[in-house]
Amino acid sequence: MTDQPLEKMTGAEALVSTLADHGVTACFANPGTSEMHLVTALDHEPRIKSTLCLFEGVATGAADGHARVTGTPAMTLLHLGAGYLNGGANIHNARRAWTPMINVIGDHAVPHQRYDAPLASDVIGMAGPNSRWVKSADTVAKAGDLAAQAWEASFGPEPGPVSLILPADTAWLEGGKPGAKRGRPSLRKPDPTAIEAAAAAVKSASKPIIIINGTALTEAGLAQAARVKAAGVRVLTDTFFPRQARGAGRFIPDRMQYFAEGAMSDLEGSDLMLIAGTQVPVAFFAYPGKPSVLVPEGCTPMKIGGPETDSAAILEALADALGAKEAAPVAELDLPAAPTGALNAATIGASIARHMPEGSFVSDDGVSNGLPSFLMTQRARPHDWMMLTGGAIGQGMPLALGASLAAPDRKTLCITGDGAGMYTNQALWSMAREGANVVNVVFVNHSYRILNIELARTGAGNPGPAAQELLGLGHPEIDWVKLSEAQGVPAVNATNAEEFDLALERAFAADGPQLIAAHVPAR
Repeated sequence: MTDQPLEKMTGAEALVSTLADHGVTACFANPGTSEMHLVTALDHEPRIKSTLCLFEGVATGAADGHARVTGTPAMTLLHLGAGYLNGGANIHNARRAWTPMINVIGDHAVPHQRYDAPLASDVIGMAGPNSRWVKSADTVAKAGDLAAQAWEASFGPEPGPVSLILPADTAWLEGGKPGAKRGRPSLRKPDPTAIEAAAAAVKSASKPIIIINGTALTEAGLAQAARVKAAGVRVLTDTFFPRQARGAGRFIPDRMQYFAEGAMSDLEGSDLMLIAGTQVPVAFFAYPGKPSVLVPEGCTPMKIGGPETDSAAILEALADALGAKEAAPVAELDLPAAPTGALNAATIGASIARHMPEGSFVSDDGVSNGLPSFLMTQRARPHDWMMLTGGAIGQGMPLALGASLAAPDRKTLCITGDGAGMYTNQALWSMAREGANVVNVVFVNHSYRILNIELARTGAGNPGPAAQELLGLGHPEIDWVKLSEAQGVPAVNATNAEEFDLALERAFAADGPQLIAAHVPAR
């Protein structure tokens, strides 16, 4: 616990000590004046490692990555409502990933709040939409207990980010005490009635499918998914998921396609859609003449467990109910040959599959260029893949930072587009400072390529000069090597497949963060 005497414990120390008592080991921080007593409280708490992030979006994304690896929440330290808003996009992504996260937000001292100071804002109103739970510790006596409540609330009933607001006077006043220890809520167990109904529906269906997420995508969960597949049910993951065990020795499920028409074509003829660990699939966006709900005509959706459930246990119970004695085959190690010629998403994917070490984590914010890498690593060495769940680009580098600090002995690979990377490139500075073992691959195409694709799909017409200016990144071109080196991360350019393959091999062999600017065609 904190090294401060209990009788002199401040509200800030009570909060920090309580979170440490509950197993919180990491704080990703961008503090301001109202958080100074929280900063010194962290100085007195050796169980929590603090990492400075130069932008709040890095802090919140890193907390997400840390929790996806450890399964327990990290803490962020944010400066009032404005700081929360700066970190909001990656809090949104964390909510869509069902990631437990404790956002500690400083606020003005309670007596000062009536004067509407320049940084004053409705912090509760701002934090509410992306928080499973939000409260303010307006007296020092509440700080420790609310910290314990926040930790518990981050696990459920549906896991996600929570927000605890700490006014400056609550932080500095003495009289705080640690909150009573709370137990970790468990994911909901399978409902026997729902399992029985699902098994009966499968047996009467001609082309059943199941869409999975959550614990079903762990190695143990995928082993049960392989049994369900062997029983005649097609298994698909959500298009984007928080984390999936992949590579040699793991079952390879199918994956929901991103574009609505592709997904509907792929699912055509399915007459039963089971849902485990997620929700009925919907299109990312609305398009003229295309469906929003991705359930084919004549197909019955049946939810047997949402994000609040243990979907791995659901699969095991379903496989048992179906009498599954066998399991579908798992992936065998199959590494591609060294790529040659032009550098593109496919040759990059081949190099990643060749060189990625066993046990690696992948943070995928590759947008338009990420799919080939995903497909080509299905039979690579065992690894875990983490995706952009909420669609707010700029998650890749922060997520990789947090994952790497949670598992420093394992390599983390970040794949990101140049447009996405510019949102939160400050993560490179924190990687350098912490010596994080992250290999960053930036697809440099000087374009928001995905938006060029979407321009055509939405029927918005042919892009004229003004539209092209809003979708291009070429004037001026971003020099990723200089940008990376300025923040302390060694970097190289790669312009063909051979250069990239050698650069990636060297990057994985090096200690500390590395960056490869992979120059790929815009179209």
